Amino acid sequence: MKSLEAFHNHPEFRRYSEIIDQLDTGGTPEIVFVHRTSQPIKKPEKKLGIFSGSFNPITVAHTKMIEEAQKQFQLDEILLLLAKANVDKDVFGLPLAARILTLKRFAETGNELSIGISSHGRYIDKVAALKAFYPVNTEYHFIVGYDTLVRIFDAKYYSDLDAELGDLFSQCRFIVANRENVDIETINHYLAQPSQQPYRQFIDCLILPDSYKDISSTEARKRLERGDTISHLVPSVIEEFFE
Repeated sequence: MKSLEAFHNHPEFRRYSEIIDQLDTGGTPEIVFVHRTSQPIKKPEKKLGIFSGSFNPITVAHTKMIEEAQKQFQLDEILLLLAKANVDKDVFGLPLAARILTLKRFAETGNELSIGISSHGRYIDKVAALKAFYPVNTEYHFIVGYDTLVRIFDAKYYSDLDAELGDLFSQCRFIVANRENVDIETINHYLAQPSQQPYRQFIDCLILPDSYKDISSTEARKRLERGDTISHLVPSVIEEFFE
């Protein structure tokens, strides 16, 4: 892919690749920060918004989710988090180091965000790792899409579903955004089901404008493969990587 040249030639690409290589997916959960906002959380009882995604690449739908989540739920810091080990997906498309470069570029151009890499993919492991950096009683709010919410309740990911879900929701909350043709009624109907209802109080909904619902990293990758522009799909500050 022609667009990868800009990443491989970037002076920080090798450094980020080495950081990723050193993370142990089979050891104690760990998070490495590659960028911190100028105003990180330092006091207890503040709200950390964690957008843990593949960002393959980051799109304007992602950035709208960040903007709206911070505004609607008064989040004190936003952390964009990539995982070396992903519960559902193998690494394909952009290398993880390339994705870090795009996120860091976006954060450095007037966007107050922190950027990190997680050794583990499970949310409970990410919370465990984050507690080493944030004060006691920090509120952890994961920003996710509806498709991710459904996977959280999928029994195939757990050895003891009820116990592990109880542990997860005792330590964090979720802000769920609609995707494609999913609306607020669909989300509320899903959360009203008996298996989800006990955790409904820990889940908030975020409804994006219709113009963002169909924007996806998948579409951006397809257009890149065809040699088409993705200028309307990604933040303008990272377009240079794909020219």
